Amino acid sequence: MPYDIRPARPGDLDGARSLMLDTFYREFGYGYLPEWHQDVIDLEGTYLRTPRHALFVAVHGDEVVGTTGVRAVGPKSPPHPAWLAEQYPSGSTAQLFRVYIRPAHRRQGLARELVKRACAYVASAPGYTHLYLHTDTRVEGAEPFWRSVAVPIHDDRDGDPSRFQTVHFEVPL
Repeated sequence: MPYDIRPARPGDLDGARSLMLDTFYREFGYGYLPEWHQDVIDLEGTYLRTPRHALFVAVHGDEVVGTTGVRAVGPKSPPHPAWLAEQYPSGSTAQLFRVYIRPAHRRQGLARELVKRACAYVASAPGYTHLYLHTDTRVEGAEPFWRSVAVPIHDDRDGDPSRFQTVHFEVPL
């Protein structure tokens, strides 16, 4: 059965939320944290009703199996370095969020296609000068994937495997 990769519709939001929450609990192991994940509770308000924000989904049959979000916000300091927040200010920076694929559907090119759609959206939206993201390199496959589509701009790893091992990237527009 083929995949339908498209901008999210209201009917996709419950499935997208389920995928995101499953990722927080099962993949990341820390669960839902309101200070980081408030967008997940209000996907419609965050991604469908907010200008210059977007959510893309990969759908297999009637199941949402992949997501990628775009928001008009830069990195926050703290927890990220102040110079990053200055270099990538909210408003002119688009940030990629929630690039998640259900484990059974990985290695199908879905993340790459979702990111491609998000990049095309950002390139066509007025006012964006940068496309930024960060990833935790402890997530299997994350760092090689992002190095294949983006340029690393700051390696914030400290070697303590109990803490986030973050690398920041910019995707060329």
